[in-house]
Parts: sequence; structure tokens; C-alpha cells
Amino acid sequence: MEFTDVPQPAPQAHEALIKVEAFAPNRGETFLLERPGPGPLPGKDIAGLVVQAAADGSGPGVGTRVTGHPPQGGWAEYAAVPTHSLAVLPDAIDSTRAAALPLAGITALRLLRAAGSLTGRRVLLTGASGGVGHYVTELAAASGADLTVVTATPERGRRLADLGAAEVVHEVAAAQGPFDVVLESTGGPELPTALSKARPGGLLIWFGQASRTPVSLDFFDLLGGPAGVTIQHFHYAGAPYGPDLAALVRLVEQGRLHPEIGRVADWDQTADVLVDLRERRVRGKAVLTTGAAR
Repeated sequence: MEFTDVPQPAPQAHEALIKVEAFAPNRGETFLLERPGPGPLPGKDIAGLVVQAAADGSGPGVGTRVTGHPPQGGWAEYAAVPTHSLAVLPDAIDSTRAAALPLAGITALRLLRAAGSLTGRRVLLTGASGGVGHYVTELAAASGADLTVVTATPERGRRLADLGAAEVVHEVAAAQGPFDVVLESTGGPELPTALSKARPGGLLIWFGQASRTPVSLDFFDLLGGPAGVTIQHFHYAGAPYGPDLAALVRLVEQGRLHPEIGRVADWDQTADVLVDLRERRVRGKAVLTTGAAR
């Protein structure tokens, strides 16, 4: 990773130009760098100031503080963001916390919608100590779920317990099922193990493969497991993102959602932070600041 000068983005009619004060790289984005080449800059999580309003009249005006989820290009001083992917920030929320919201927060909201009502239901969440996992834990616990989380270390488990997890385990096999809903983000051999923890007729939502290891399911193992379990693939994508971002901002402002930020650094440390994200040495989110904040 290195700094370079590129032309300032030219927003389309439905986009606002944002002066980026902070951005939050995601672990999945680090994998894009395995095959570097010309093309758009990465970056989907930003917070900053509107310096050019959308030409079509939509969205916030110049001088408005916002958080945004651009399709690309957020690791920069300026980003063009569709106005349907922006949310206005109140004074009480700084750019660092706001930048930690978009991808992980939207994923958590939409994942829990896909799972349906969780009040009084037993839920298992794997890979719980990442950015998505912290949001899912707090939101699911607040909705009345009896939540068991899987995380690698006791230290990370204590924070998840503080956010409302009823039980913390350090490997999927140790989770005491059966569970009504399993939220699985690890892939590899963990998914079949997590599937075996579901109740008959339960639901497993597969929303990630953090292990980067393909999943193998054995038909006869399935026959011997819980009957009639549904396996559902999930991906968060689908604009508009603005309403969900606005909901996340409200929850943070009301003290009902707490972005878990494990690393804050100046953007000249981007390369080091990306390595730590990739190696899973950051709890929750990492946020990089550009020095542009007022």
C-alpha cells in the first residue's frame, strides 16, 4: 500500500462529494489486494463532510456531516457517494464512530431481519468478535434473544457478554444446543458443526466464510443430524442503504448501540492496520483518520 495522487472524484447527478474525515477498512477488502492492479480504490465505510451536494437536489446540503456507504473509493480524501447511501450525523456522534457503522452495521441489521423475530429464541452466532459480530450481539440481545456466541479468546468473550450474550464459548463444538437459529460466518469445517447444533426444523443463515476454507457437507451426516433444517445464504447488498444507516445512527445517539472500535490510527498507518485486520488482531472495527476533521 502506498499514497498516490488521483483525480478528485466527479460525482454523478445523484451523488454528493464527501470530504472524508475517517474511513473503516473491512477484512474482506484486504483480500482484494491479493491481485493488485489498476482500477477503483477500495473503501465502503466513510464519515465526513458534504462539500458538493448532489446535482439532482437529493440528499444533504453542503456543510452537512454524514456517514456513507459508497460502492468504492472510500480510502481517500474525497469520495462520491449516492445520496441514497448517506445518513446525516448529529453533533453527538464523531466521525470515528460513524465510520465504523456502514458495512458491518447494515449487515447486522439485515441479517437479523432475515432471521425473523428472535424474542425468546435460542440463537448461536459464530465468528462473533468481528465488526459484524459485535453489532449482531448487541442488537440480538436487545431484541430478547437467548444468544450464545463463539469467539477465540476469553478477553473478547467478556466484551460480548457485556453486550448481552447469554453464553460465550471458544469453539463451535462447545455450544450447548439445540438452537432455533444459527448465524454462521466462519465456513470450513465449522459450518457442519454449527448445523448439527440446530433444532429440528431450525434455520441456519450462512453469511460469511472468514476461514476462507470451502465447506463440505456429507449427505449421510445430514441424515443423522437434526431433521428439516433450512440452510439460507445471506448477503447484505441491496440499495438503498441510507434508511438502515439512519437507523444505526439513531441507535448510537440513543445509547442503544455501541460501535466496538479496536484500533484508531492515522491513515498513514493503513498498510499496518490492513495486515492486523487480515490476521484477525483487531477486535471489532478499525478506523483510520485523514486529519480532515474539524
